[in-house]
Amino acid sequence: MVKHAVALMLSGIAPAGAVVAQSAASAPEVPAWAFPNTSPPFVAARLPYDSVTLLHVPNSTQTFTLARVKNTFAPPDWYPTSHPVMPPIVATGRPRAVWACGYCHLPDGQGRAENATIAGLPVEYFVRQVADFRTRARHSAVDTWGPSSRMNDVADSVTDAEVMEAARYFARIRVKARYKVVERAKIPVTMQVGGLYAVSPAGGTEQLGDRIIEITEDVERHELRDAAAKFLAYVPPGSIARGKVLSSSRATSKAMACATCHGPSLRGAGLVPPIAGRSPSYMFRQLVGFKTGARSSATSGPMQAVVSGLGTNDMIAAVAYAASLTP
Repeated sequence: MVKHAVALMLSGIAPAGAVVAQSAASAPEVPAWAFPNTSPPFVAARLPYDSVTLLHVPNSTQTFTLARVKNTFAPPDWYPTSHPVMPPIVATGRPRAVWACGYCHLPDGQGRAENATIAGLPVEYFVRQVADFRTRARHSAVDTWGPSSRMNDVADSVTDAEVMEAARYFARIRVKARYKVVERAKIPVTMQVGGLYAVSPAGGTEQLGDRIIEITEDVERHELRDAAAKFLAYVPPGSIARGKVLSSSRATSKAMACATCHGPSLRGAGLVPPIAGRSPSYMFRQLVGFKTGARSSATSGPMQAVVSGLGTNDMIAAVAYAASLTP
């Protein structure tokens, strides 16, 4: 049943090479590959809301219907013992007003490639980011990027008390290693699916070039919002070593070392968030946001200065290295 549903979903997927609308000519380049599912050829999947058939994922005793999996106000919790008791804003949100945090970011805050891992974030940093979404000091460099647009909508309606409740809840949860970074010149042909990529059933290989192509290792588990599902990120050869130089030394005049603010192991320092072991494509989009001014709050100045002199290859290398570390 799951495979049948996913097959229906895949029928609307555009190829990885589809082009997304770019930013204004005067703005820095916004790579289309970093924003899958925003290309004009992409047709959003419309899965049948089966409210009868019980579905399963590996290593979970829970069962949910597809209708429940897609319920933005009661997302599935496949591993209820892996996290503290969820507060209402995480478990159910506010129906018709605010989506449950656990729908996009998952009940344990591990997130997915298309959105943030919010587990383990400092409380004050968490609160500040929601405030930035509310004022639009933080938005996407691509207007049609759904995850950021939805956060702007959530921030407009969520209360300060709910934000604090969610921040304190997620701060208590440890981040899990879910992203494997692999250097390759050639990769399997991919297609866009659910905010990232998947290997095309048609087979074949393609040149990676100067891109990060992050794929789900199991489309079914990804679509069922399984918090234990794994991701694989292809990056150009030499990216991790180059990123280590950018992170831990000042051998380059282009940027301040990442470790200066994010800590020697990139696991955060004070109110500066951890970036080790996070999704590299998510982190790359944030660097693009700082560079284009899509992230422009009062506290964005240092990061804007860092990325101002970085090219696409530098940013790929920096996030590839950070993602390769243990969170």
